[in-house]
Amino acid sequence: MISRQIAFVGLGIMGRPMAMNLLRAGHSLFVYARRAEALRALTAAGATPCQTLAEAARQASVCISMVGDTNDVEAVVFAEHGLASGMRAGTTLIDMSTIHPHASMRMAEKMSARGLEMLDAPVSGGEQGAIEGKLSIMVGGRRAAFASVTDILRCLGEHITYVGAAGAGQIAKACNQLLVAQTMVAVAEAFEIARAAGVDAHAVRAALLGGFAGSRILQAHGRRMLEGDWRPGFKAELHLKDMNIVRDTAQALGVQLQGADAARRHLQQLLDEGEGQLDSSAIAKIVHKKSRLEPLRGDGQTAKRTPT
Repeated sequence: MISRQIAFVGLGIMGRPMAMNLLRAGHSLFVYARRAEALRALTAAGATPCQTLAEAARQASVCISMVGDTNDVEAVVFAEHGLASGMRAGTTLIDMSTIHPHASMRMAEKMSARGLEMLDAPVSGGEQGAIEGKLSIMVGGRRAAFASVTDILRCLGEHITYVGAAGAGQIAKACNQLLVAQTMVAVAEAFEIARAAGVDAHAVRAALLGGFAGSRILQAHGRRMLEGDWRPGFKAELHLKDMNIVRDTAQALGVQLQGADAARRHLQQLLDEGEGQLDSSAIAKIVHKKSRLEPLRGDGQTAKRTPT
């Protein structure tokens, strides 16, 4: 494999292990972060810290952004000393954030006018997928640009799909997020029925995993729900952000998504109750509350009813 010079910005829960995997693969990494502590592990592993985004971009043939929202991408790319100001003609930006598809299309056009390439390449797989380099990556943009960076993407994911023109990757990610949210609601509701009937929800999950209802959501998030493990792999506030993107995109396309809207309202209630920092699987707490059963114990089970 040929070593590439890569600028990377966005060293959070997902970005840090992704950047580490690029280093382990032998690529040269130029990193920028506003907080010095965010850089320590990477610089110790061989990454080069930079004072500005433009400085990082000047030394790279490929730039990767993995930040929170549409406004964050626009800031790191187009700010006065942003990535675009340091990128050389022909350089490719791979934006792996989850943002509005139409905004991604607009930014790709703006980059093209500067002689630069931009791919939207959001990911699915959560923190563990990022750590293991097993993310699912859905890519939009020019096919030639995609072909030129597949070696880099293979360091980050094991399921890499070219979806279509600019913005298509973000559309695929919106589809992913609405499926995940609604499936989590369905899993939580299944456990509510089991509990209400006095049946062991753990045993129900084990049975369902062996049939058509089996899924990675039932496997991973179902376990979280039953154990009351809300440590964030993907925070509820970020999933709500993504579901707002789903809502806005659907409205722009004239599509009504009643199931997605219901799941989004559950996530919104979770945030309204001050629990947006929990893992998004904590949507089960809202499902439980709306079911009007007894409160959940810390282990995710329903407390015993007290005879009256």
